Amino acid sequence: MNVFLMTIIENIGIIAFAISGAVVAAKKDMDIFGINLLALVTATGGGLIRDIIIDNIPPAMFVNPAYTIISLLTANIAFLIMYLKKPMPKAMTPLYDTLIFWLDTLGLAAFTVDGAFMGIHSPYGDNLFLVAFVGIVTGIGGGIVRDVFADNIPAVLIKHVYAIACIAGAIVLVLLWKYTGNELLSSLAGFFTIVILRFLAMHFKWNLPTVHLGD
Repeated sequence: MNVFLMTIIENIGIIAFAISGAVVAAKKDMDIFGINLLALVTATGGGLIRDIIIDNIPPAMFVNPAYTIISLLTANIAFLIMYLKKPMPKAMTPLYDTLIFWLDTLGLAAFTVDGAFMGIHSPYGDNLFLVAFVGIVTGIGGGIVRDVFADNIPAVLIKHVYAIACIAGAIVLVLLWKYTGNELLSSLAGFFTIVILRFLAMHFKWNLPTVHLGD
């Protein structure tokens, strides 16, 4: 995928993930430091875990501070909006929810693809299981860290077809890379697998089966 386009989509994802972290922190009545921290770990936590796994030291978030800067700027803008308590018009709520969904989905897809190719270009690129795993971790790791910090059940364990879409996209990417060696084709296929599955899950309200046990 075009590097410039991927960078734009990644930045969209960072903003979306940072907003989600800020909102979770606000719902837990955290102060401005807590809001900034949860926004930061949501946006960068997956990449940090990925870099540790593939021994990319120091992690990319410390080498290139752009992700951290964007995350913190987003967090403080979100804090200011929530602090001023400007209510959103009810007519705008569906549009806002749709926007966040697509920002989140594009970010998830971009981070997964980016993480997988970081694995491919690492010294462990011939280990396809590792490559797929670090792609998945890059996509969902930040959200897991956020929810642990907020003392919540990680959303990926209860949210409809979120992690599954990420896993499917990573597998498609890795298999195409193995059998074609075409980076652009693999990137596009993995990216759009995630986007399409997320869209279908939203449209048809797909959910994974659950078990409800009595007390």
